[in-house]
Amino acid sequence: MATAAIFDLDRTLIAGSSAEVFGAKLADVGVATPSVPGQSLLFKLYEKFGEDPVSMRLARQSARLFAGRKVIDVEAAGLLGADVLIRRVLPHARAEIERHKGTGAFLVLATTSPHDLVAPLADALGFDTVISTRYRSVHGVYDGTIDGTYLWGQDKAAAVAEWAGQNAVDLTESWAYSDSFYDVPLLELVGNPVAVNPDIRMLAAARAKRWTVRDFERPDGVPALGGVEGQELAFPFLDPRLSVFADIELHGVDHVPAGPVIVAPNHRSYFDPLALGYLAAAARRPFRFLAKKEVLEAPIVGQLTAALGTISVDRGSGSSAPLDAAAAALSGGEAVVILPQGTIPRGEDFFKAKLRGFTGAVRLAQQTGAPLLPVGIWGTEHVWPRNQRLPSVEVFGRRPTVTMSVGEPYRVTSRSKPRPATEKLMKKIQLLLPPEAQKDRTPTDEELATTYPAGHRPAS
Repeated sequence: MATAAIFDLDRTLIAGSSAEVFGAKLADVGVATPSVPGQSLLFKLYEKFGEDPVSMRLARQSARLFAGRKVIDVEAAGLLGADVLIRRVLPHARAEIERHKGTGAFLVLATTSPHDLVAPLADALGFDTVISTRYRSVHGVYDGTIDGTYLWGQDKAAAVAEWAGQNAVDLTESWAYSDSFYDVPLLELVGNPVAVNPDIRMLAAARAKRWTVRDFERPDGVPALGGVEGQELAFPFLDPRLSVFADIELHGVDHVPAGPVIVAPNHRSYFDPLALGYLAAAARRPFRFLAKKEVLEAPIVGQLTAALGTISVDRGSGSSAPLDAAAAALSGGEAVVILPQGTIPRGEDFFKAKLRGFTGAVRLAQQTGAPLLPVGIWGTEHVWPRNQRLPSVEVFGRRPTVTMSVGEPYRVTSRSKPRPATEKLMKKIQLLLPPEAQKDRTPTDEELATTYPAGHRPAS
């Protein structure tokens, strides 16, 4: 049997209500509908708290406002509204839609909103089916009544179940997404229910039923408080002037672009992920880390990094899951950090000018079309050398200088071979480092020791 991915519209695919946009576009095409007293307040309450029986009762009466209006005019308003709303579709909603497209599932928009208004948006997003309230028309003119049932709550779930039966869709293997407590009956129909940006009661129901809870404004698994995630809460404190570990110098911050980008720095210390936090704060956008599993297991930095939206990499597993997760984040417009070296160089390799990297960043760039952003990091090893389990307490007295220099973003063509393209990337990173990094250096025994993990004794 076939499967389906069923999406609600308001507060699920888009952050707020579509009604305000459609109302404006109806006026633009000459379909004047009387405004409800306190309408702007109702919109604000809906965006903050979601659906309630009072607002839905008012919405149910809206069919009367269309009496005598031409269907063709309302359809025109729907097309104009789609042009606005498609730009408001939440980034990770788009990624989820594309994921389901890739599996061959039916894409279904299930909404209380009038069919003639929402159908153009559904078409623009590539949906296969729209299950929504329909207003009755005669000879192309609305008569002010509802054709069939007003699709809200249990009636909406019943309409989806009926559609599934008619189209041989196995709902036990399907997905459904909604924010509203009144869509609990809909989510109970499917085997994979997802509460998206849930209202308070939906959140309680989702927790009780152990349903997945998502926020389509950020990747799956990234916690947020009141719509603000941990990195964003930390940004005010990630001002270089407030650093207690080092003097932080940032160069080329304006090179960090909007939209999807693969941030590719070199790797010198366990402090690197925290140092990159200063760059993320200066660029005013969260970074998603693609980090080796061992980094997430490190004390302090591991827990912090994991909470900030990190994709774990088990390099020994050979799994494509990390790159697939990174690709999904990029499809949502995220900045994904990959350390091409994979790990901090050990021994004499740490002091060589030429940087060697794995091909993952380049392959991800080729897979997604996202640009690569080279970043040169220098000095973090003086804050947290590899042979120490915690940052050095000496930094409070000497404050080493840590620099991060950002190069210009560039794209890798699909025709490029991953290995030469990776060598090009590593060279770009190397050239962002200070002059002393541009030539090999012979380290002392003490310096060599700092490049190995704590407790490790290199073979002599």
